Amino acid sequence: MKAAWWSLGGVGVGVGLMYWADPRSGRWRRSHLQGRAVHVTHEAGSALGVIKRDVTQRSRGLFLESVARFRSESVDDVTVAERVRAALGRVCSHPGSVRVSVRNGVATLEGSILMDELRRVVPRVSHVRGVRALDNRLIPYAQPGRQPELQGGIERRPARRLFGARRWSPSARLVGLLGGLSLASWSLRRRGLLGTLVGAGGLVLGVRALSNLELRRLTGFGVGPRAITLHKDITVNAPVEEVFAFWDAMQNFPRFMTHVDEVSVDREGRSRWKVKGPAGLHFEWEAVVTQRVPNKLLAWRSEKGTSVENAGVIHFEPTPRGGTRVDIRLAYNPPAGAIGHAFARLLGVDPKRQMDDDLLRFKSLLERGKATGRETVTREELSPARSGPRQRMH
Repeated sequence: MKAAWWSLGGVGVGVGLMYWADPRSGRWRRSHLQGRAVHVTHEAGSALGVIKRDVTQRSRGLFLESVARFRSESVDDVTVAERVRAALGRVCSHPGSVRVSVRNGVATLEGSILMDELRRVVPRVSHVRGVRALDNRLIPYAQPGRQPELQGGIERRPARRLFGARRWSPSARLVGLLGGLSLASWSLRRRGLLGTLVGAGGLVLGVRALSNLELRRLTGFGVGPRAITLHKDITVNAPVEEVFAFWDAMQNFPRFMTHVDEVSVDREGRSRWKVKGPAGLHFEWEAVVTQRVPNKLLAWRSEKGTSVENAGVIHFEPTPRGGTRVDIRLAYNPPAGAIGHAFARLLGVDPKRQMDDDLLRFKSLLERGKATGRETVTREELSPARSGPRQRMH
C-alpha cells in the first residue's frame, strides 16, 4: 500500500515539474504564480490587520459593557429617555409614533405601534440601562390601516446573532476558520461515520468563513439564479441602435463568444443555449426574454428546472460623442453553487474573465469591423440584415 502511495506521489511530482518547466509556457506560469503569491501575501497582511482591529474593538466594547452592568450609576431621566429613543430606532419602523417619558427611572411608552414590533420593543426597552420599570400604554395594530403615523417607515428586522448573520464579521470569520480547521484535524484521527461527519462539518464551516457567503449561496440551494453575480460596463464607439441590434441577434453569439457553442431562437422569443463548461462538460438550458425596450434595455431569465439557472439585464445608454455605454448585470447558479464556481476556476474556467474577453471581442467587432473568437468574423457577416429574419421577442 505504501509503495502505491509513493508511486502516485512520484507521478504527481513528475507531472508538476513538467508543468512548471515547460519550455514554451513554463516561464509565464512561474511568473504568474509568483505574482499571485505576492498578491496573496498582501491580501493576507491586510486581512490580518482588519481582524486585529475588529477583535480589539469588540473586546474593548464587551469589557466596557460588562463593567457598566455591574457598576451602579445615577442617571437622570432625560438621559434614560434618550437611551430609550435610541433603542426604539433599532427595533421599531415608526419610532416617531411612540411617545417616551421617563420619571424616576420608570419609562412610559404611549402611541401606536405594529403588533409584530411590539414583541420586540417591550423586551428591548426593558433592558435599557437606567430603566427600572416599564409602563406600556402602546396601542398595537395588526396592519397600518388608516393610521397615518404607521404609514411608510423602514422595516427593522431583529438583529441576528454573531454566526447567524448573512455576512460574518472578521472576528467571527477567524473563529469559524479556526473551528473548521480543528474539526477537520480531529476527524483525521477519528475513523468511521462520526469522523466523516465531523470532518464534513469542519470543511463546510471553514469554507463558510473563508468565502463569507451564506450556506445556501455556497451550495446553490434555494437561491434561484442569484448564487453568483457579475457586473460589467463597457463603452463602444458605435450608435446605440447598432449596438442593441447586435445584442438582439443572439444566434450570432457563438461566432465571437468562445465558450458558447450554439444559440437558437424561436419565433416566441425563447432561446436554447449550449455552453462549454469546465473539464470539457457542456450545459444546455432554455431562456426567455422577459423585457425588451428597443435601444434601451434587454432582460432575460432561464426557464425553471434548468441545469444552470441564470438571469440578466443589459442597459444601453447613448454617450455624448455618439457611442454607447453597455451596462451588464448577470446572475447565475452553477451546479453546487459558489463551491462549483470556485472549482471551475481551479480548472481554469473563470466566467468573469470569459465575459471580459467576449466584451472586448464585441467592442473590436463594432469599432474595427473584425473580431476573432472561434473564427475570424467581420461586422458585415454578423450584420442584422444578414442574420436571417428578426425574431420577435416579448
